Amino acid sequence: MRRKMKGRIADKTEKLRALQSAKAEDVEFSALEADRDDVEALRRSEAADKRQLREMFDHHRNEN
Repeated sequence: MRRKMKGRIADKTEKLRALQSAKAEDVEFSALEADRDDVEALRRSEAADKRQLREMFDHHRNEN
């Protein structure tokens, strides 16, 4: 986050904007640079995504 004026501290709104833009950035994953913890975290994340989608579809089917 860049300061508009030297020595000025960002207010809450500016901090939130910077945080949102950082969250929107794409992050590249390099298998060559990843360690075991990174690979395990990715695997667990994908499994959690599948569980969440399955729950959403099951919930949708039960409503109809």
